Amino acid sequence: MFVFFNNPGLRDFLYSLNTDLNFTTALTWLVIAVILSMIGGAIGGMMLGGKDIGYKFAATLGSLFAPAGVIPAIILGLLMLNLFAKY
Repeated sequence: MFVFFNNPGLRDFLYSLNTDLNFTTALTWLVIAVILSMIGGAIGGMMLGGKDIGYKFAATLGSLFAPAGVIPAIILGLLMLNLFAKY
């Protein structure tokens, strides 16, 4: 595990997530945002409809519908950041 985190390629990639905006970092941030929105949607689904339709089914529906709003917002935000970085 120590060798994995000391890999220069991984270190450069992790550093570029914070400093550089290219296709690889944008795709990585999109995947991170989708995963976090799925977790948040599952929690929200369980809180809103858990008693009525069952907690597992509500979590499944929440995790499937949450990225529908997050994906376009993240793509638009990354495009705006790319536009502002050029000027």
